[in-house]
Amino acid sequence: MSEIDNFQDILGDKGYKMTTQRRVVYDILMEKKDAHLSPEEVYELIKHKHPKIGLATIYRTLQLFEEIGLVYKLNFDEGCNRYEILLPNNNEIHQHHHLICKKCGKIIEVKEDLMNSLEEIIEKQYNFEILNHNVKFTGICSDCRKKENYNGNRKET
Repeated sequence: MSEIDNFQDILGDKGYKMTTQRRVVYDILMEKKDAHLSPEEVYELIKHKHPKIGLATIYRTLQLFEEIGLVYKLNFDEGCNRYEILLPNNNEIHQHHHLICKKCGKIIEVKEDLMNSLEEIIEKQYNFEILNHNVKFTGICSDCRKKENYNGNRKET
């Protein structure tokens, strides 16, 4: 099954139709699947080829995609939400973790889910079923550290 067929099936199963706007936004998210795009960035990528698709449509489409489980909405404390597409046949149960550079804004994905044992402890101790979690680490990336010979608050020895 192709990605578009899968996308169309997901929409149909949730009672929505494939529209040009939804298809265009989906195509951009698939094309930039390793990025964490804001609605404004999606709009910038779309507006030249599809000038009739406005920013409000992008927001509504991304909200719909989140509601039906096609994207994760991410907040990296920069004043806007970002979106990451959930790829078809992805076995990822939880969101992966992110490293956010406070100097350049780079976002690095941590593919390993290192929280499983902590989740088990929390579930047992608090009798709480965890459905998902969101972990982000902030710091200085290796590129910025190299550029500025950054050593943070550590004393050099």
